Amino acid sequence: MRNPLLIALLGAGLVSCATVPKPLQGQFTATTPADGARGGQAGQTVRWGGEIIKVDPKADATCFEVLGRPLSDSARPMARDSSEGRFLACRSGFYDPEVFRRGREVTVVGTVSGTETGRVGEYDYTYPRVEASTIYLWPERTVRAAYYDPFLYDPWYRGWGPWGPYGYGPYWGAPPVVIVKPRPAPPPKGG
Repeated sequence: MRNPLLIALLGAGLVSCATVPKPLQGQFTATTPADGARGGQAGQTVRWGGEIIKVDPKADATCFEVLGRPLSDSARPMARDSSEGRFLACRSGFYDPEVFRRGREVTVVGTVSGTETGRVGEYDYTYPRVEASTIYLWPERTVRAAYYDPFLYDPWYRGWGPWGPYGYGPYWGAPPVVIVKPRPAPPPKGG
């Protein structure tokens, strides 16, 4: 009886682990886009991800400008206010800018081919360029808005109280004793 239980628990544990999508699996150099912008990374296979800033379809390829973010255990970019630097990811073929629009999350697998200089506002920026073999578009994150329904709230309910959920048995000691003094009788009329 112990073996089936152990197998069931192990199976449940394995199912709950974060998995990396097949196109993003493999061994990659532990480097960031900021490291790639400094140079010396050419020829290395990387897996970087982040948020799309701009999509530039050309005649033979589509290039993505991506704001790099740290990746989670499942290789999805983490939603944070930090950046690992920007990078360019180019892949042959047409990728529709309406599908791959600004703000969507992607993870890119490819080879660093060097750097390119561009502008961010008035600032000259050095982008590492990745010749992508995979551009994985993640599903949009769902925002769950938890709201408070005032019709389901009883303003006089304060929990179970000292007598517990069933109305008997002290939970926190003896119940409070309330003594109500009778009012004095009114004086007799007419007398």
